[in-house]
Amino acid sequence: MDNKVRDTIDLSAPAETSEAAEGSGLPKEELDRLTEDLIAAFKDVYDPEIPVDIYELGLIYRVDVSDDRDIDVDMTLTAPGCPVAEDMVMWVENAARSVQGVRDVKVNLIFEPPWDPSRMSDVARLELNMF
Repeated sequence: MDNKVRDTIDLSAPAETSEAAEGSGLPKEELDRLTEDLIAAFKDVYDPEIPVDIYELGLIYRVDVSDDRDIDVDMTLTAPGCPVAEDMVMWVENAARSVQGVRDVKVNLIFEPPWDPSRMSDVARLELNMF
C-alpha cells in the first residue's frame, strides 16, 4: 500500500465540512463521497457485546486516504481483552473495502489513547440509556 497518505478524514465532523489537503490529488467532492460512504460502512459493523455500531461508539480514531484511494484506519476496542479483536479488525477492513473506489485497506488496532465512554456519540448514549 502507498505510504504517501494525503488526506485524513475527520470522522467527527460532517462530511460536507471535510477539506482535501492542499496538493491532494483527490477533489473535495470525491473525498466527501468517500467520507460519507466510509461512515455508512463503519455503521454496519457492531461490537458484538454492545448493541451500537463502532462508529457511534467512537472506536474509529483516524482514517487516512491516499491519492490512490488506499485507506489506512486506526481503530480501538472498548476493552483490550476483547475476545473478537481479530474478527473486528477484519470486519472493519471488509466494510472499508466495500466502499466504491477504495483500492486497498489497512486497519491498525491501537490502544492509545485508551477508549472510554466519552468517545461515544449522543446516538450511542441514547441507545444505551447513558444520559
